[in-house]
Amino acid sequence: MTEHTSTEHPAGPDQSRESTSHALSARFMQPRVLLAGAALTGSLVIALGLALGAGSPRANAQAAPGQSTEKAADKAAGKAAVSARPALTVNAVQPVRSEWAQTLEANGSVTAWQEAIIGPEVGGYRLVEVNASVGDRVRKGQLLARINSDTIAAELAQSRAAAAEAQASLEEARNNAQRARGLAESGALSSQQVLQYVTAEQTARARLDSARAKVQADEVRMANTRVLAPDDGVISARQATVGSLAQQGQELFRLIRDQRLEWRAEVTATELARIQPGMRANVTVPGAEGKPITGKVRIVAPTIDPQTRNALVYVDLPAGSAARAGMFARGELVLGAQSALTLPQSAVLLRDGFAYVFVIDANNRVQQTKVSTGRRNGDRIEIASGLKPEARVVASSVAFLADGDLVSVAAVAPAAGQAAPVAHASRPRPAAL
Repeated sequence: MTEHTSTEHPAGPDQSRESTSHALSARFMQPRVLLAGAALTGSLVIALGLALGAGSPRANAQAAPGQSTEKAADKAAGKAAVSARPALTVNAVQPVRSEWAQTLEANGSVTAWQEAIIGPEVGGYRLVEVNASVGDRVRKGQLLARINSDTIAAELAQSRAAAAEAQASLEEARNNAQRARGLAESGALSSQQVLQYVTAEQTARARLDSARAKVQADEVRMANTRVLAPDDGVISARQATVGSLAQQGQELFRLIRDQRLEWRAEVTATELARIQPGMRANVTVPGAEGKPITGKVRIVAPTIDPQTRNALVYVDLPAGSAARAGMFARGELVLGAQSALTLPQSAVLLRDGFAYVFVIDANNRVQQTKVSTGRRNGDRIEIASGLKPEARVVASSVAFLADGDLVSVAAVAPAAGQAAPVAHASRPRPAAL
C-alpha cells in the first residue's frame, strides 16, 4: 500500500493579506444589512398609516365636503326625535263637581253631661260597707255604701218610746177634760178649773206631735245610713273606704248621670252665628282617629268668655262611644252642603308654598298651572280657583314633570259625579336601537 503523507505549506504574504481583507469586508457588511431591514420596515409602517388615514374625518372632509353636511343633518334630526319623545306616560282626569258638606273645625273637652256628687247625709259614723267602685254601672236606688246605724237605731227606739208616753198622757188629759166639761154644767167645778183641764189636753196633744216628729226624724236618719244611687249612671270617682269616718256632705262617689257625655267645642264669636241647635257634629277622640263619633248640637252658649273671646257649643255624644270624660277632642260641626270642584290629591303639586296642577293641552304638552285649594275629603281636594271644569289634568306622579313636557296620555277618566280612579304614572320603555 502506498501511504500518502500530507505536508502543510506555510502561507505566503499574499495569502495572508487576502484573508484579512475578506474578514474586514464581512464585518462591515452586517450593519448595512440591518439598516436596510429597518428602512424597509419603516416604509411599510408609513404606507399602512397613509392607508388608514385615508378614511379619517379630516381626510373625508377634505376629500368630500358634501358628505359632512349630510351627517350633520342626520345628527340634528336624531336630536329632534329624542326631544319629541314623551317624558312620562300618564293618566288624565277631569275635575269633578260634587256636593260636599260645609264644616267648621273646633277643639274642646269631653265632659259629663251632669256629674252628681254623692255623700252621706249623716255624719260622725263609720262606713261599714262599700258596694261600688269606679266604672261600675249602677241603677237608681242601688246601695252604694252603708254607715253604722247602731247608735241611730237606739235613738229611734228612744223616740218611739217617748211618742208612746206622749200618747198615753194625751189620753189621760182628754179624759180629764171631758169630765171637767160635764161637771161644769152642775157647778161642781169653776170655769177656771175646767179651763185648766182643757189646756192640759191640748198640751198633751202637742207633746205627742213633737214625739212623733222626733220618731220621723230618727227614721230618716236611719234611712240615710244607706247611701243610694240618685240616678242611673256610671261611677266616675270613689273616695269611700270601709272603716273611715263619714262626715255630712263629704264626697264618697261621683256619678255620671245616664252615662251621658258632651263635647264642649270652643268657637269664635264670628263663627257662633252660623251654628244652630240640632246640627250634626263629627268628633274625633284620641285613640280612635279613624272612627269619628257622630253627635248633635244640644245648645249654644248665650254668653262669650271675656278672657278668651270664645263661646261654648254643647254637643251631645251617644252612650257607649270611645269618648271619656276629660279627653281633649277635635271635631267638625256640619253647617250644610256646598258644591265643590274636586281633584285627586295626587294631582296637586305643592311647591314653594303654592299648589300647582299640570294641565294637558291639545298637543299633549303639560302646562304648570297655579291653583287655590280648599277643603279635603278622603283622597280628594277642592280646587277653589285657577282651573276650568273641562280641563284635562295629570292624575299622579306630577313631581316628575316640568312645565312644557310632552307626555303620553294612557287614559282619561270621565268627569262624572263620582271620584275618578287614579293610576300611577309609569315611564315608557326605551325604544329598541
